[in-house]
Amino acid sequence: MVDFTDRVAIVTGAGGGLGREHALLLASLGAAVIVNDLGGDVHGTGSGTSAAAAVVDEIRAAGGVAVADHASVSDPQAAASIVERALSEFGRIDVVINNAGILRDKTFANLVWPDLDAVLDVHLKGAFYVTRPAFVQMKEQGYGRIVVTSSASGILGNFGQTNYGAAKLGLVGLMNVLKLEGERYGINVNAVAPIARTRMTMELLGTSTDLFDPAQVSPAVAYLASETCTLSGEIWSVGGGSVSRFFIGLTPGWFQPPGDGPVTVDEVAANVAAIRDEDGYTVPHSSADEFAKLGKLLGG
Repeated sequence: MVDFTDRVAIVTGAGGGLGREHALLLASLGAAVIVNDLGGDVHGTGSGTSAAAAVVDEIRAAGGVAVADHASVSDPQAAASIVERALSEFGRIDVVINNAGILRDKTFANLVWPDLDAVLDVHLKGAFYVTRPAFVQMKEQGYGRIVVTSSASGILGNFGQTNYGAAKLGLVGLMNVLKLEGERYGINVNAVAPIARTRMTMELLGTSTDLFDPAQVSPAVAYLASETCTLSGEIWSVGGGSVSRFFIGLTPGWFQPPGDGPVTVDEVAANVAAIRDEDGYTVPHSSADEFAKLGKLLGG
C-alpha cells in the first residue's frame, strides 16, 4: 500500500487545479503538506492568500496536516523559504512536486520577451529554485522523491506555445540529470505530462473538459512520489483515466567505419531511411549509453 505517514511534501501551485488534487491526495495518505500558491491569475499577475488557505482548510477538515505558503517560486530566496518552512514546521522534506505554472501563449513571431521570461521563471527556473535546497536536504537524509510537471506541449509540441513548450521540455532535462545525481542518495526524480481540466486548459480542451478531471492525474503523481516507487527518470502521460510512458529512443542508425573514409553529406542523404529506422531501438538511461553504443561500433 502506498503510504506517506511521517513524510513531508511540498506541492507548488497547490491552490487549485492539479496542485490542489495532489495536495489533498497526499494528505489523505498521511503526508504533512506545504500547500504553496502565490494566489495569482493564470498569466502570473496578482497574488493572494485565499487559494492556499482554502486547500489547507479542506485538508485539516478531513483530519490531515497542512500549512499554507504564499511564496513565489520565481524568486530564488522566496522559493528557498518554502523548503525552510517545511523544515521549520516538520523537520524534514521528503517530496517536492513542482506544479506551479502560468500561461503567456503567443505564436513565435508575436512572442515578446517579457512573456518568455515570465513563463521560464515560473515553470523552469521555479523548479530549480525550489528543488535545489530540497535536494540538498534530501541528500543529507538519504531519501527523497521529486516530481516535475512537464507537458506534451514540450515533448511533442503545440501551436502557439513556444515559451511554455521550451520550459516544459527543459524540466525533462532537469529530471534527467537529477536522476543521475540523486541515485546514490535514494532520491528518485520523475516527470508527468498531465492532461487535465484546469484554469490553464479550459479553452484548449473545449467540450471535452468533463472527461479530464484533475483528480485522475494525482494517483500517478502520488505513486511516483512514494517510497513504493523505485523508478527514476520516467516521463508519464496522465489524464482521462490513462497512464502511459513517454520515452526517448535511440535507433541503431547508419554507421560508416573510419577506415572507409570521412562521412560525406551525400552519404548522409542516401542513408536517411537507415538513420530513422526504428527497428532495434534502445532507451538510453544516460549519455553514457550513447557512448557505449558508439564504442561497440568503433571497436573500443
